[in-house]
Amino acid sequence: MEFLSSALTKTVLNAFGQTLYMVFWSALFSVILGFIPAVILTLTAPDGLKPQKVVYEVLSFIVNVFRSFPFIILLVIIIPFTRALVGKAIGTTASIVPLTVSAIPFIARVFESALRETNKGVVEAARSFGASDLQILLRVYVKESIPRMLNGVVLLIISLVGYSAMAGTVGGGGIGDIAIRYGYQQYRTDYLIICSVILIIFVQVIQMIGNKMYKKLS
Repeated sequence: MEFLSSALTKTVLNAFGQTLYMVFWSALFSVILGFIPAVILTLTAPDGLKPQKVVYEVLSFIVNVFRSFPFIILLVIIIPFTRALVGKAIGTTASIVPLTVSAIPFIARVFESALRETNKGVVEAARSFGASDLQILLRVYVKESIPRMLNGVVLLIISLVGYSAMAGTVGGGGIGDIAIRYGYQQYRTDYLIICSVILIIFVQVIQMIGNKMYKKLS
């Protein structure tokens, strides 16, 4: 049976490696870059440490605009930017750019929500002890929000798995590419089943690890 043939196994495992590569780097870059607007939104919010209505509204609007783009459309729109950044618009490495761009506004909102859920009583207590805004941000907002932000990162990774599958349909490689080229276009049910099972198991493992880390940190 070719269902478990060496050719199928090698092809699918190679594609899964490409998916891991795309998801890892896009998650890392989006978390780093998404944390910046999240902090600014938290600080400049009406109930923040440095309320600035104009800054908050403008940045909030920009984040919402980028969140509104369907990934497949964004993938095409930023092709010139992707090509300028990595030298090409097609391929596994090139797919990291649109994946990161699409994930930044998502994780920024998740981090903002996590930070703004910090107990205001703890913030006021820190202020009464003479803590600076930077100390309150790092030792109260960020420290108290780590478990909630971790949950956001888990959601991000799971979302990126789905986005990476879509990236595969336009030459990004990965599990999505294999599922489309072999499973759909060549009517290979075995490839579709294996790809689906791998993605389901991967998502379940990520969620399980995230849940355990959340309980430990909480």
